[in-house]
Amino acid sequence: MSIGNDKQLPGKPALSNNGCMIPYSRQCIDDDDIAAVVSILKSDYLTQGPAVDAFESALAAYAGARYAVVFSSGTAALHAAYSVAGIGHGDEVITSPITFVATANAALYVGARPVFVDVEPDTANINTELIDSAVTSRTKLIVPVHYAGHPADMEKIHTIARSRKLMVIEDACHAMGARYQGEPIGRCTYSDMTIFSFHPVKHITTGEGGAVLTNNNELYKKLRQFRTHGITREHCTTPPDGAWYYEMRFPGYNYRMTDFQAALGTSQLNKLDAFVEKRRGIAGRYHESFRGNPHFDLPPERAYAFSSYHLYPLRLRGKCREKKQEVFTLLRQRGLGVQVHYIPVYVQPYYKELGYRKGTCPSAEDFYQSEISIPLYPSMSSSDVEHVIDRLGEVFEAL
Repeated sequence: MSIGNDKQLPGKPALSNNGCMIPYSRQCIDDDDIAAVVSILKSDYLTQGPAVDAFESALAAYAGARYAVVFSSGTAALHAAYSVAGIGHGDEVITSPITFVATANAALYVGARPVFVDVEPDTANINTELIDSAVTSRTKLIVPVHYAGHPADMEKIHTIARSRKLMVIEDACHAMGARYQGEPIGRCTYSDMTIFSFHPVKHITTGEGGAVLTNNNELYKKLRQFRTHGITREHCTTPPDGAWYYEMRFPGYNYRMTDFQAALGTSQLNKLDAFVEKRRGIAGRYHESFRGNPHFDLPPERAYAFSSYHLYPLRLRGKCREKKQEVFTLLRQRGLGVQVHYIPVYVQPYYKELGYRKGTCPSAEDFYQSEISIPLYPSMSSSDVEHVIDRLGEVFEAL
């Protein structure tokens, strides 16, 4: 399978066989991106200007959602979404333990309690068969995580949520450019809101940044207020004193994205399809090279899913699983910047202090014990990819 022209995409780092490590992921920035940022730096607005509105419009149009609201980070976007959804003290939020801690932490920010539901052993997405039994009278929200860019089964989750009168927020920080049943993730067909992240290892970057997409006008208006201290100039409760007048309706936050970040985001968004195509091509080459090997299992792709391959997670088998630390160290020594995604959230010390216990989600813990993410990002050249394949072969043959 072709993985594309080595010169097709920018940002290629030095190869590990030239003395530098190939990271598990990295940003891809070219001259167009730099020019977009410079144009804003030379303009009248560095923040709260027209570039933010333009980026939001482009995001909504790409995903097919009515509205997009950008934030200073994916974490800020999660916090905002939970808050405007009305989640608060005493409420419960069902989510996956195989995620970055921000997904669960955002529930703590608003005073809610995360409830962790075990994952599918191969996709590491939330196991939809287990959600219903986790719902209590305090449950208000389900937050599926599209792990590694592979969508969770949103139709099943939506059916459960509708029957239980619960809201759904998709944590799609791994899944920009992915599709569920042919529809772009972010369209919010089966959810109230969808979260994206624009960290440098994600599909597109604004340095730091995030977004919430929704089709609900009331949520949209609240999200815009939340990121700007809870302030609005619309539908004031008292007659305005003048054109300068504004009102603070609730204590929001300064979670604004700058205009130069938004300009970078718009430039990056124009390349998203090419980035995803390259990621899928690299994943296809890995599939061809590793299929049928006795050492590890490969990431699956369900019939309903079009993965955008944020990660390429291997699941170690047998003795290799028992030697995960050694495997990880040997791969790093050979110049592969492998990583592990993730330690189950509830085994973190802070969550232990809250009363969460190991053994809560056996499949999640088993996935953690076996998972290693290998390099995959759009600016990898064919020789980079073959280098990864060769080094993995050497390490597992040696073991």
